[in-house]
Amino acid sequence: MIQERWTAVDRYITDLLVPSDPALDATLQASAAAGLPPINVSPAQGKLLHLLARAQGARTILEIGTLGGYSTIWLARALPADGRLITLEADPKHAEVARANIARAGLADVVEVRLGRALDTLPRLAAEGHGPFDLIFIDADKPSNPDYFAWALKLSHPGSLIITDNVVRDGAVIDADSDDPRVQGTRRFFELLAAEPRVSATAIQTVGDKGYDGFAIALVTGDQ
Repeated sequence: MIQERWTAVDRYITDLLVPSDPALDATLQASAAAGLPPINVSPAQGKLLHLLARAQGARTILEIGTLGGYSTIWLARALPADGRLITLEADPKHAEVARANIARAGLADVVEVRLGRALDTLPRLAAEGHGPFDLIFIDADKPSNPDYFAWALKLSHPGSLIITDNVVRDGAVIDADSDDPRVQGTRRFFELLAAEPRVSATAIQTVGDKGYDGFAIALVTGDQ
């Protein structure tokens, strides 16, 4: 009953504030048809990411975890005409679907999809001189979140925003004895976040058609 209510409220909000969009709708449909897991952000969450990027005036965005490109499109649409987004995806099939979705949305010249494990790709980005990025969105394998956060700091500047998805995990994040590596990775991420003097951070719990979860949001305040 609770999940049904959350889903109904999400539908109400989306119907009023996030109108149907052909490119985004096609992205979800193509991702489902290709058998990708339905773990993309919700429409309301996608628009939240879009608004945060716009409010910050982001010109460069790094996304860790592409899936079918749904959140990628939301973020890329927040960029100015000369903006750039790089998104990292480990799964070749996901990357192929995402590239097609991004091209359909008219963003192929704005977005670069890089295939490979993010922990292999991130050092290459740094070596190539990419960054610092104005906004970094982390939404990939959760056991690696501590490493992704460390790289996000390296690739940011004072004023950058680092957003991390799925940090509540249906409340399991408070279970110190959990044997789920996703929970333990999230807990280590939070410990790093709390101990890091170069950021000011918080987290919010979310409910909706994606269940019970949350975002962590960190503003980089100190020199790197």
